Amino acid sequence: PLSVTTAVVQEEIVTGVNNYPGTVVALNQTELRAEVNGYITAILVQDGATVTKGQKLYEIDRTRYQAAQEQAKANVAIAEANLNKVNRDVERYKRLAEQDAIAKQTLDYALTDLNNAQAQVLSAKAAMTSATTDLERSIIRAPFNGTIGISQVRNGALVSAGTTLINTVSSTNPIAVDFPINERDIKRFVDIQKSSSALKDSVIALQLSGNTIYPTPGRVSAIDRAVDPSTGTITVRATFENTDNILRTGMNTNVMVKNTSTVKMPVIPYQAVSEQLGEFTVFVVT
Repeated sequence: PLSVTTAVVQEEIVTGVNNYPGTVVALNQTELRAEVNGYITAILVQDGATVTKGQKLYEIDRTRYQAAQEQAKANVAIAEANLNKVNRDVERYKRLAEQDAIAKQTLDYALTDLNNAQAQVLSAKAAMTSATTDLERSIIRAPFNGTIGISQVRNGALVSAGTTLINTVSSTNPIAVDFPINERDIKRFVDIQKSSSALKDSVIALQLSGNTIYPTPGRVSAIDRAVDPSTGTITVRATFENTDNILRTGMNTNVMVKNTSTVKMPVIPYQAVSEQLGEFTVFVVT
């Protein structure tokens, strides 16, 4: 007779793996556009370089903005000098009015001139603030720590405020992966998000092209606010440490999520299972 090996089926807590298609996205990403018009006079960073918040990246011709600021400062000085003169006149007219030495109308005119002079000072200071802001905006700085892309302009290029795309900056560490899940799995992922041991237990792993497993596990950082009614799915965001900058925005990945059963289930040796046309069968001893 044919020799047959048997095994006793045991019940265990089972951990399987669900796979989801994911896309790498930056947690912070912004387009750099000029806020003032002018010609690019300096590019202060190399393409693809790591940048820090506040670092100078580009400089737009500052000549006319510096001149506008100097003119605005001079206008403030003139307005303040005029205000001081009018203020002295008012004080003098008040003393004369107390002695009935001038007509009351003269004092009224002087008070009106004082109000006008005060308004002129405020207007001049506002113009100086605007000129100073334009001068500051002629230098484009990094809005946060991250990596800058390939420059879309070169020295001497004319850029227009709010229109010309100069470059893009995105954060790289940590970085995120977005993937869709079925709406029936929302509670499971909410539990994973709340779990303090999910990261330690490597519940979420990442498979890159070439079947390479990313060395650092991720954690669920956000679940989208609504389900897409056309697909019945909702987007989940997992974040990963990216110290070596292996993960790049736009990469396609396979997100592997451990799925542990809540109760014990029968575990059958894989060698005992037969598959034919998608149907799985197993022989039992009776």
